[in-house]
Amino acid sequence: MNDHVEKMKLNTKKFASIGIMGLLGLVVIFGSVYTVEEGHIGIVKRFNEAKSQVNPGLHFKVPFVDSVESIEVRTRKNEEKMSSSTKEQMPVTVHVSVNWTVDKSSALDLFRQYGGLTQFEQRILDPRFRSATKDVIPRFEAEQLIQDRATSIQLIENNLIEEMKSFPVVVDNIQIENIILPPKYIQSIETKQTEKNLAAAEEHKLERQRLEALREVNTADAKAQGIVKVAEAEANAIRLKGEAEAAAIAAKAKALKDNPLIVTLTEAQNWNGQLPQTVLGESGMPILDLRNKQN
Repeated sequence: MNDHVEKMKLNTKKFASIGIMGLLGLVVIFGSVYTVEEGHIGIVKRFNEAKSQVNPGLHFKVPFVDSVESIEVRTRKNEEKMSSSTKEQMPVTVHVSVNWTVDKSSALDLFRQYGGLTQFEQRILDPRFRSATKDVIPRFEAEQLIQDRATSIQLIENNLIEEMKSFPVVVDNIQIENIILPPKYIQSIETKQTEKNLAAAEEHKLERQRLEALREVNTADAKAQGIVKVAEAEANAIRLKGEAEAAAIAAKAKALKDNPLIVTLTEAQNWNGQLPQTVLGESGMPILDLRNKQN
């Protein structure tokens, strides 16, 4: 009986040892395998000292000795809302954002120097971003800042790129998300814009009237020119007709002068066969009526 109990105790200890060893084996196996997500770089630390960086995928490490932290290398966005003043000393609140990316090949150096992205943002990126923005905003008047954001954005971006060129990151782009000005100034801008719109509308109306008047003048000029052309044509026709008639008379006179018999021929052609009924005496007596007198 005692032998049987002892045997059971030995078996129990044996199975327990096997179970513990199996469990340890599983822990070792799972502790030596890890993955890095896409868009991240894995920083392998040995006893908390950064040793190397690995790309996304499946990897192996020394259990209980190595640990892994990830650094995102996709585009990140930082936003800042800060108070400043315009060129004319008007208070303004600007909401700006910057998109930036960690240089993949320098992720290990960034981790060694700053301990991760959060520390880098708080200690390096954000202060320089605020400084670059506050350096640019006072160069612009409020109206110009609203109407020409692109110029101010470009200047902020240039400043920040210059500030960050010695760090293992890339500044992608900057945006001014919002500009908050005093309500009274906003109202004055709206009033000014309304006046500009009214002035532009009035100018358009005057230009339209000018064009209509010019069109009427051109139409009247065209009509007048048409009348002149018609009158000139009629005058030319009359002149040409008179010249033709004069030429005909002159030709006829010349013909009569050159050949007097034409007169006699013409009279003969036009004679109706009757003798003249009155003659003019040589003595200057009145014309005598030679017709037969009848009572």
